[in-house]
Amino acid sequence: MNVGLVIVSHSARLAEGVVELARQMAPDVRVMPAGGLPDGNIGTDFEKVSAALSDANTGAGAVVLYDLGSAQMLAELAVESLGDPSTALVVDAPLVEGAVAAAVAAQGGGDMRGVARAAEAAAEGGELAEPGALAAEEEVRQELELANEVGLHARPAALLARSLTGLQANVTISLGDKEADASSVLGVMGLGARKGDQIVLHANGPDARQAVERILDLANRNFDE
Repeated sequence: MNVGLVIVSHSARLAEGVVELARQMAPDVRVMPAGGLPDGNIGTDFEKVSAALSDANTGAGAVVLYDLGSAQMLAELAVESLGDPSTALVVDAPLVEGAVAAAVAAQGGGDMRGVARAAEAAAEGGELAEPGALAAEEEVRQELELANEVGLHARPAALLARSLTGLQANVTISLGDKEADASSVLGVMGLGARKGDQIVLHANGPDARQAVERILDLANRNFDE
């Protein structure tokens, strides 16, 4: 079971658009929209949010993101009204970036608080691992030319970040003078790497070589495009 997500917005179209993007990042995560009023007008609706919370939680809890302050108030009220309010968390995070980061974390098997932290970290463009946090049994450096059409944009970045789940390795990706934590989908997207660009993978830790091999395998498959 994966943690579910609920997207609360004053606009039904905005909520549905964020959900569409998040589902592309995380096909196994239940992401539910709760946007607009029942008559289609702008606003937020308690019953919609409550229903979305019920649908999103398949047993591992749900994380709720919102667009504006009044949506936060309504989301918190809906969570407080649950039979067990501890099964959901309302997170203060940028709506789109937070939803993407949370979806990837949930797809990777993160628990509810881990998914919430991923969303919160999106405000700073992702959370880098501390250098030396893992034992540096091995250090690997590998250059890679991107051959897929869209480079490291949304879906490839999400696949790359998810491929490192469960490995004990610090992995960074460099493009020119820019560097990103490979486990941060937003950080990887922020590199702006395109087809034909030469990136450099740096990895250290017990699973460094396996981490690089997973990324190379994705690249050889053109990130399943």
